[in-house]
Amino acid sequence: MIVTDIRARAANLGFSAVGIARPEVSATVQARFDAMVAADAFGDMSWMATTAARRRDPAVLWPAARSVIVLAQSYTPDHDPMTALAAPTRGNVSVYARFKDYHDVMKKRLKALARWLVATHGGEVKVFVDTAPILEKPLAQRAGVGWQGKHSNLVSRALGSWFFLGEVFTTLDLPVDAPGEDHCGACTRCIDICPTAAITAPYHLEPGRCIAYLTIEHKGHIDRAFRPAIGNRVFGCDDCLAVCPWNKFATPPMEAAYRPAPASSLPDLADLVALEDDGFRARFRGTPVRRLGRDRFLRNVLIAIGNSAQPALAPAAAARLDDSAAVVRAMAVWALARLLPASDFAALRQAHAGREADPDVRGEWAMAAAD
Repeated sequence: MIVTDIRARAANLGFSAVGIARPEVSATVQARFDAMVAADAFGDMSWMATTAARRRDPAVLWPAARSVIVLAQSYTPDHDPMTALAAPTRGNVSVYARFKDYHDVMKKRLKALARWLVATHGGEVKVFVDTAPILEKPLAQRAGVGWQGKHSNLVSRALGSWFFLGEVFTTLDLPVDAPGEDHCGACTRCIDICPTAAITAPYHLEPGRCIAYLTIEHKGHIDRAFRPAIGNRVFGCDDCLAVCPWNKFATPPMEAAYRPAPASSLPDLADLVALEDDGFRARFRGTPVRRLGRDRFLRNVLIAIGNSAQPALAPAAAARLDDSAAVVRAMAVWALARLLPASDFAALRQAHAGREADPDVRGEWAMAAAD
């Protein structure tokens, strides 16, 4: 049977779960997405609106498709990621970004499955990872891979919360799986743990409050109200995933592709803040962190330094007061205002008076002095 063959081949390629659905999502999902686009709720993620027509309806993406094979790949960590929050001098990188970019790993495997499918069973195929305009979590739920939990991420009874998704669209008309059923029950752990209260209601995440959005997708200055809650998170946030009770059934992967790179496992903040562009690119080559760019990454690092309560990091922050990037200079000001005694910060401000051309950085000096 073709579906049996697909599942066996997918498992052989290293996929953790397989589900099949029609290329469609429910009217309820479409309406919720349309409402977020209308409310401009996606912030700097402008592609969500510009690709709305294709994103809200998978059939528009490729009208010839008759079935979607949804693949999941586990990346369950072998430790509790929450322990990293207690390391104030270290940069906390989201678990998924501590190893080789999953887009590269997933796409290679998806293409291998697609080639085999065409060679063995015919039809045409297209392969997508999450960079394509697809509402992949609702589609994965429709395929029975899991369900969208109250944190809006997909949850699986077998894999917990730690897994990537990819899709093979095909012109083959395949038998579909039953949709995933919600097993969140009365649990609200993901809602309760969120540092910025970004999960404003069960199953509703406000992107503009989410630390993952703020530290990765947001391009400018991060709102002062959210900076203390960021803690030592320099790229993403795993809290709502880490506390999900379904994770106790997940088995950590053993493959080398998802073993953390040493440079990405709780790196020293003093080392990170000293990075210039070439050093940043070299250090994070091949990982998701690299796409952030050095300036936004140092913005995050300086926020973490400001939250560290470690005055010994003040000289490292002060070295960025003359950085070429305004967003870096501004966060250096904010960090120093939190680390230095008021008299020392006042003297530093006086020494820099009249030297700053950027109005946002001048504003940061003024606000920090007024706090």
